[in-house]
Amino acid sequence: MTATPPLAPEDVRKVACIGAGVIGGGWVAHFLARGYDVTAWDPADDAEEKLRRLVSAAWPALEQMGLAEGASQDRLTVTPTLAEAVADADFVQESAPEKLELKRSLLAELTDATRDGVIIASSTSGYPMSDMHSDGADNGRLVVGHPFNPPYLIPLVEVVGGEKTDRAAVEWASRFYDVAGKSVITMDRELPGFIANRLQEALWREALHMVANGEASVQDIDDSITEGPGLRWAFMGPLLTFALAGGEGGMGHMLDHFGPSLKSPWTRLEAPELTRELRDAMVEGCEAEAGERTYADLVAERDQGVINVLRATGRLGGAE
Repeated sequence: MTATPPLAPEDVRKVACIGAGVIGGGWVAHFLARGYDVTAWDPADDAEEKLRRLVSAAWPALEQMGLAEGASQDRLTVTPTLAEAVADADFVQESAPEKLELKRSLLAELTDATRDGVIIASSTSGYPMSDMHSDGADNGRLVVGHPFNPPYLIPLVEVVGGEKTDRAAVEWASRFYDVAGKSVITMDRELPGFIANRLQEALWREALHMVANGEASVQDIDDSITEGPGLRWAFMGPLLTFALAGGEGGMGHMLDHFGPSLKSPWTRLEAPELTRELRDAMVEGCEAEAGERTYADLVAERDQGVINVLRATGRLGGAE
């Protein structure tokens, strides 16, 4: 069945959130702050009490960020059944626990309970959508919409479909999240763990190795990020940061100079072969990301960004 949403992303007014734990509740807070009517359902007996407490706790931060016109906690309705929650929904965000069979059955149930064409997104943190497709379900409108915790503060959402997902559904979901105030990465292909979680996982595993082997303490590892590369990663990702390490020669010079270190035992991860194709892809990607900004522009942007982060976190020693 072809996914044909009943509304354009810009016309969505009512969002249903299925699952109201930390992630689902964070989504509820985000959508309320963006001015949507939100219906929520969770099977736990105390779900509504916990959800409203979570939203209330998040609201001061959302007020600081700026509420959309009409945003109100009063626009939240918690329903006794899943069917009631999604009956009139224009979009559905599923945030059930990370159990594959639960996800499969729940998503199939949601395709039966929602109006034809309504896009249903899963907050799964690692399962490919293809693994969550079910026989007999309207799989064409199922997408992954993977947020970062807490969803009401961290802008990123990674969007990707499965083998049976219509490309139009992926494009619609990406546009909807953009309209709803998120920073969207639309992935071209499925990848377990998606992009950001795989990068986090690599750092996490190496940290565990270092602690297990007595090579660094937990404090050392945390300080190495917050006082080091994390300051730059807050506004300029690791690849463009590495490109600046190549000076005016950019990523090409950096790879030519430091490429041999990929064979050094700096991490337990196995490095890919630095082929000409990989080198060119990295160089071209950095050039595209930099756009019209020169090396000097990027250096100035980086320097000011670090100063801004240090100032925001109170680490400039009183300097203005």
